[in-house]
Amino acid sequence: MVEKILAKNPTAYHNYTIENTLEAGIVLTGTEIKSIKNGKVNIKDTYVNIKNGEVYIYGMHISPYEFGNIYNKDPLRIRKLLLNKREINKLYGLIKQKGISIIPIKLYMKGNKAKLEIGIGKGKKLYDKRQDIAKKDAEMKIKQAIKNGSYK
Repeated sequence: MVEKILAKNPTAYHNYTIENTLEAGIVLTGTEIKSIKNGKVNIKDTYVNIKNGEVYIYGMHISPYEFGNIYNKDPLRIRKLLLNKREINKLYGLIKQKGISIIPIKLYMKGNKAKLEIGIGKGKKLYDKRQDIAKKDAEMKIKQAIKNGSYK
């Protein structure tokens, strides 16, 4: 199936070391899915939490559908993620460990369904972020030198 990426979390890989990823469905209303298909969604400041044995996403902004009138829901409402019990138990065990978080990485369409890729990772320290930036900068300089022909 063709995946159409609708939204990415730009800070996910910058602020966290992602160790594992999962695919989860989302419980949405009709006007929300129409708005998502139009690309009017933001997952930058979102987080995932487990409450009463169910997984929820907080802070995901879906703009109201322009033709939805009374059927539009609150843009920042809490939405349930669809995972099976084994995956939920695994996530619950992982987040009980110190420093482990569940981070939304990207939102995409898989067929007719909206899917959310969530990552399991640890928060990076400031010096880890600096090392990543320095590494990317060095790789970019090497690529530019090769492209210009000055690197032999």
